[in-house]
Amino acid sequence: MSRVATTQPPVPAQVRLDDEALAGFGRDGFLVLRNFFGPAQMEQISVWTDELVARPERPGKHMVYYEDSLHPEGGRVVQRIEDFCRHHRGFDALLNAGAVLELMGDLFGEPAVLFKDKINFKMPGGDGFKAHQDVQAGWDRYASLHITLLLSIDPATPENGCLELVPGAHRTGLLGEMWKPLDDAAGGLVYRAYPTRPGEVVVFDSYVPHRSARNLTDKPRRVLYVTYNRASEGDHRAQYYADKRASYPPDIERDPAKRYVFRV
Repeated sequence: MSRVATTQPPVPAQVRLDDEALAGFGRDGFLVLRNFFGPAQMEQISVWTDELVARPERPGKHMVYYEDSLHPEGGRVVQRIEDFCRHHRGFDALLNAGAVLELMGDLFGEPAVLFKDKINFKMPGGDGFKAHQDVQAGWDRYASLHITLLLSIDPATPENGCLELVPGAHRTGLLGEMWKPLDDAAGGLVYRAYPTRPGEVVVFDSYVPHRSARNLTDKPRRVLYVTYNRASEGDHRAQYYADKRASYPPDIERDPAKRYVFRV
């Protein structure tokens, strides 16, 4: 049976947070929510993800980035796709309204607005991400705090590079230099792996140190990452992506005479 796409957003099984969950988020800087989306809902999100991969790349549209595979003869593989909500009604309805936006509002304690949307693919042979805090990428020029929601589309394991976090370190503030990965020994940080299954969610704020390892397995590890800020601090998504396109454009928009370096 073929899969049929729809623009209707899947409804999460778990939405509002109780006082214990909110206290845990304040203590650790992150929260793991199991079974947030069910199997049928994840099937729909997987269909939408396939749609994005299949879409022709055009300047000014969704942003597709590639990397060299670490597997011998692996060639170039898709690394991530960003800025797609404004070009996909399904993802836009899911992430810009309803239950997901209510969850982010609970975490902020006030209404939230979408800041950044991306899918990290980490295909077989995909590289990992060095330890960093999201604020190190200059996000504080747009808002004082951001919260990111990770949704596993595929199983994320220690073997294929699941998310690793440091509980409680967000309370220290900025731990390293702007635009540079964190030193592994910075502040005696101890990272803990948080494997996730399809439909499970991790939410974490922009001061939580995190990293992920490379994927040397034979299966992809697709993860949706969507980031929000307080609505009271403004809607900066269009400006953020204009700035990113200028400094680190997607492959199709690059000048072949220039060298582009991803920093954090």
